Amino acid sequence: MKEHPILFNGEMVRAVLDGRKTQTRRVFKVPAGLGWYVSGSARGEATGDLHDLAGSGWCSVDELACPHGMPGDRLWVRETFFAYGRWETRYSEKKGRDKWHFVDLTAEMDRRYQYEDPTPTVARHRRSSTPAWWRRPSIFMPRAATRTLLDVTCARVERVQSITENDAEAEGTVAGAYEYDNGEGTESARESFQCLWDSINAANGHGWDANPWVWVLEFKRVGGPEQ
Repeated sequence: MKEHPILFNGEMVRAVLDGRKTQTRRVFKVPAGLGWYVSGSARGEATGDLHDLAGSGWCSVDELACPHGMPGDRLWVRETFFAYGRWETRYSEKKGRDKWHFVDLTAEMDRRYQYEDPTPTVARHRRSSTPAWWRRPSIFMPRAATRTLLDVTCARVERVQSITENDAEAEGTVAGAYEYDNGEGTESARESFQCLWDSINAANGHGWDANPWVWVLEFKRVGGPEQ
């Protein structure tokens, strides 16, 4: 079984843990020279339907494996977390100067990674040699720290605007006010997903209005409720 790391924000991790999120969408980056793709079925098998991706005017039938995982693969979720350790400076040849480097002592000190701040009232200073709990970005989460494993059941490609209301609910979104919708509130899960998508992808040119192609991954949580 292949394993792949995947990043989720705190809200989406909670949706997975609550059993409300069983899908995720990620931008499909079209390989150079590829103008078409073979769509997939619910079992992740090729159906033979050809779809134009780049409008190149020619057909190249390439079998593409989703870089985020294929049916039968396992995802381990990276999220913001707290690790026990200290900071030290190390010289960076790339930067030509010293940079702060976090020394993770969680396992060495027989601690367990945390997902909420264990010491919210304790002042922490990078120059202190005393280990403490530090908030760490999701990109730095090691495999040993994950609390969420997902088995991929389907991988397919579609336009982001093809998402249905049911699929938007499976993405973990619901109608209501969200921090990323300018406080206006939404009338459907699909509209909430649109706001969420733009909050993550609009800045890099893959917003909702651009209607990019996306990978759609369906999954079930390992050890979670039956889907």
